[in-house]
Amino acid sequence: MRRGEALALRWRDVDLEAGAIGVRRSAGMVRVAGEGASIVETDTKSGKPRVVDIDPATVVVLKAHRKARGSLALQLVREDSIVFGDAEGRHRNPEHTSRQFVGDLAPCRRVLGAETLPVIRLHDLRHTHATVLLTAREPVHVVSQRLGHASPVVTMTVYAHVLPGSQREAAELFARLIRGASEA
Repeated sequence: MRRGEALALRWRDVDLEAGAIGVRRSAGMVRVAGEGASIVETDTKSGKPRVVDIDPATVVVLKAHRKARGSLALQLVREDSIVFGDAEGRHRNPEHTSRQFVGDLAPCRRVLGAETLPVIRLHDLRHTHATVLLTAREPVHVVSQRLGHASPVVTMTVYAHVLPGSQREAAELFARLIRGASEA
């Protein structure tokens, strides 16, 4: 999910029994000259909702998160409540969330070692997700659906450098296919 999509996620969008999340909206900052900034919900970047399946470990984490939120106040776990809202149930500031991620990463790097954990932005987790799936040969259209890209062409354009295969592999495959056809 994009940062804004995660920050706009509501409990009604999370089906922990099915292990699926409905991504339907995004939260972002809107600045109006002379009036300051406010957080508003809009459609997703592609303008289309999507469903993203989640693994059992993520379901466990989300269940624990919901339980912890409910222990603070029952209003934080109502169906229309924001999953990753602040303590009062309001949207978190997207820009602050990104800065906080970078700040939280620093002590982790000190403990684990700077060479073990690279400096990354929150958005880089999304790129890592796509890169890992594509290098593991997950079909591009599946990765594209998970990312919420308008089409697989967008995914292929952004991630062409990590798509599996090389010129050498393509040449060898073509030669094997031609040899097989001529032997038949």
